[in-house]
Amino acid sequence: MNVSLTPQLEQLVHEKVKSGRYLSASEVVREGLRLLEERDRLHNLHLAELQQKLTLGVEQADRGELLESDDVFAELEADIQQIEAQRR
Repeated sequence: MNVSLTPQLEQLVHEKVKSGRYLSASEVVREGLRLLEERDRLHNLHLAELQQKLTLGVEQADRGELLESDDVFAELEADIQQIEAQRR
């Protein structure tokens, strides 16, 4: 398989090999693909968790178990801050 890279990505690959962490450009690309695969896996897990929460929320709403909007927005803000902290 042949892959065309932008000059910037090609330079990045060369720098990674030159650093000694990787023995070849192929190793750099394989590592990048492994990371992409892991990111996709985590993304899919987060989507599944969100779907479960939405389903639970709809079921609770159907039963009349509703929350005050201020409480909901405070919880959402806390969730967003937790996700942002994990990304750092």
